[in-house]
Formats: sequence, C-alpha cells, structure tokens
Amino acid sequence: MSTANTTFDALVIGGGPAGLSVATGLVRQVYKVAVFDSGVYRNAPSNHMHNFPAWDHKSPAEFRSKARQDLLDRYADLVQFVDKQVEVAKKTDSGFELVDADGITWAGRKLFLATGWKDLYPDIPGYSECWANGIFHCLFCHGYEDRGKPSAGVLGMNFSGSSPMAPHLARMVLQFADKALIYTNGGDGLGEQIKSDLTATGTDGANSRITVDNRKIMGLPMKSTDSSDIVIKFEDGSELVEGLLAHGPMGQINGPFAEQLGLELTPTGDIKTEGQMFDSGQGSFCSGRLRSYDEGGIPCNWYGTRAKRLDTAAVRGSVSRFQHSIMSFR
Repeated sequence: MSTANTTFDALVIGGGPAGLSVATGLVRQVYKVAVFDSGVYRNAPSNHMHNFPAWDHKSPAEFRSKARQDLLDRYADLVQFVDKQVEVAKKTDSGFELVDADGITWAGRKLFLATGWKDLYPDIPGYSECWANGIFHCLFCHGYEDRGKPSAGVLGMNFSGSSPMAPHLARMVLQFADKALIYTNGGDGLGEQIKSDLTATGTDGANSRITVDNRKIMGLPMKSTDSSDIVIKFEDGSELVEGLLAHGPMGQINGPFAEQLGLELTPTGDIKTEGQMFDSGQGSFCSGRLRSYDEGGIPCNWYGTRAKRLDTAAVRGSVSRFQHSIMSFR
C-alpha cells in the first residue's frame, strides 16, 4: 500500500454535477482539492439532460467532460482528478484518509461526499429496460419530449406509492397526456385511499381525468425502441399501453462511506445533515442527492432546487462552513 504525496485541503468523492460544483467552489477559494470519480452515474441511462440552463437537451457525459476540462484549464494547480473507485473512507486525527481501488491512501483535511444515489428497481420484468426510456422519476427532467400522448400513467408504489404523492404525479402527467392512470400493482388499500382523496378534492377539472387501476402488474416491456410507449401486462392476461410512466423507486446512497464514517441516515436513506450547510458531522460534508430527496442536474450542481433553494447559495454555504472549520489547520 502506498500513500499520495500531497495532503489536500479537501477530498471529494463523486465526479458528477454535485462533486464538480463543490470542487469549483473550493478552488475558487484557493483550496487544493482531489476529486475521485468512479465512473458510475445515476443518469447514465439518459441520453439528455433537461431543465438545466445552457445545457438543455444535451449529453450528461459531455457536461461532465466539459465541467472537468474547465476546472483543469483554469485551476490545474489546485485540482486533481482521480479516476478510481474509493474503497475505504476513515476519520483520522488530522482529517480524513481514503483508500482507492489500487490500495493508494489519500489524505485530506476535510471530506465531501457527492457519490450520488442508486435506484433500486422493483421486481417487475422489463422495468429496468424502461427506466429513463419510458419510466421517468422526474417530470421536470423528462416528459416534455413525449407530450401529446392519449394516456400516461403513474406507478403508485415505493416513493410514489402514497396519497397525495401519486395523485400529485398524476396531475403532472396530465401536462403530457389527455388522461392519467394510477397503477397500484395490487395495492387495493392505496387505491381506495387515492379514490377517496380525489373525490374529496373535487371530481371536476384535472381529477376527472385521473383513474385508478389496482391490478397486479406482471411485465413492462417497451412497445418499441423509438418511443416512450410502455406495454403494461396484467396478471389477468390483459394489456394496456401508456405513453409514459412516472415512478419514484426506492434507492440508496452509493458507496459504504456513511457506514464507515458512522454517519446518521434519515428514514429515506439520505445522510442527515445540519441545516442547509450540509455538514454531516466529524468534518465531513455531503452534497447532491445524498442529503435530501432533491433530484436532477440543477439540485445536484447548484444544490438544490425543486423550487426550494438555489445551489449557488448551497455550495457557498458548504464551502463557507468548510472554510470556517479548516482555519484551525492554518
């Protein structure tokens, strides 16, 4: 096992929008940063990013490449990219140490976790092939390109398996389709609750175009490779075609680092942080999808919108907290 020569001001695990944004904020304050990129990205199945100024309907891979090159062109003396998987993260008396897949140890005063989120697909045949092609977890990022459908659906299970979440997604789906069906996949109790809630909020307007189907789903094949249409195969042998499906599956943070560092998780599996400064304790920070259910490129890059906050403030908050805490080392 060998050790890198430099002790960095900050170690950043994650080379996606969140990690790149944190690195940018840090080098702008003249901190020396190492960014570890495993090459695993949540949006890898997507061909395009959306809802992102100056990068709308463009490649996520090209965005990462451009952001990285911009950092190297302007701040090469302050940033180093390490294209390796980190295996171990541990707290030390002087900061943190990371051990990469080649057994090299890297030392840093502070640690930023921006490893991203791993979606755990439900056990329905065909689901994984539909993901990002016809099944979308964020209707700000996807859906517009597939608008004008006669019908679209919501999978009422996992994160979207509640009322009012499923009806909320159904109303969003109606921006892209004439009618919306909520599929509970055998969840009769949820189906009845959704129907009751829809009735309580009025049976006219958008609610009149939302219906509930409680049948068990046996398969979700794509209808073709050139559209978002999905064939829904039911246990009774019948089939329906939907123009797209909205669904928030279960998931977990990437990597073993929260457990290794003894960080507390929220009930949804995110890292618990202190306020909006994203301090997860022990001198470590987290950004992107790790700390709340905020999704998409902008929440991860300028962490976090979804109409809650601008990430210029969030990244500044993280870097400011970092700057305050690191002064004791200088």
